[in-house]
Amino acid sequence: MKIITEIKTAVQNFLKCGVTGWCLEVMFTSVESIAAGDWRLMGKTSLLMFPIYGLGALLGPIGKGVDGWLGDGGGRTDDPGMLPARDRAIRHGMIYMVLIFAVEYASGMWLRSHGMCPWDYSGRHSNINGLIRLDFAPLWFGTGLLFEQITKKKGG
Repeated sequence: MKIITEIKTAVQNFLKCGVTGWCLEVMFTSVESIAAGDWRLMGKTSLLMFPIYGLGALLGPIGKGVDGWLGDGGGRTDDPGMLPARDRAIRHGMIYMVLIFAVEYASGMWLRSHGMCPWDYSGRHSNINGLIRLDFAPLWFGTGLLFEQITKKKGG
């Protein structure tokens, strides 16, 4: 029965991250439309983005795994060997940002090779092969932490 519960939780977290990512993208592209002089604030996304954002459900477990690997996964700050919560959040945000960039790049390469990539950052500053924008680093840092929070076990 425990495996059923774990699968159910994993699916729920995948769905939470997929929907959250879609909403964030629609809001971001709506605000971005102002720069183009379109005050209708029309946002957009693609159905293809849902599973990519859904992978955000893996970030929390990866962060916990890194904490355990480094020996400070207990979350207690009264132990001098434990990392303070603020520092842990910075560590997690940095890890998540790098992982999000890696998934964005890899999925973009795969989608582009099939003529289906819904984004193209070519011509934008700080882009790499039109697939990622390094100036989005703070956005991915925050998005990773948000995904961690919305998938965190209650009371955990």
